[in-house]
Amino acid sequence: MKQLTVCWGMSIATAILSWSAIARALPPADDPPEEILRTEIVLEARSPIDGEPLTPAEYAQLQAELQQPNQPPQLSSDVRYNLFLLRLLKLIRTVTPL
Repeated sequence: MKQLTVCWGMSIATAILSWSAIARALPPADDPPEEILRTEIVLEARSPIDGEPLTPAEYAQLQAELQQPNQPPQLSSDVRYNLFLLRLLKLIRTVTPL
């Protein structure tokens, strides 16, 4: 009989702890739902590059500029030569055991 009482006590304690964990996982009551936040019109924007405040027109212009395909940045000849040497060294190390 004592085992049954302990078992019930542990199951009740487990249920209480699990319900309190569920209650802590819920957002606060004054937090607006995501569906409402998605329908709001944002009049203030921040630059994704440096975080400065932008007007809606500036933000739209920046987004258009970021979506345009740009050519990759060109490296200087010294940097390209050093990369070539590093790749050559890597190839030599994979071929030779020393």
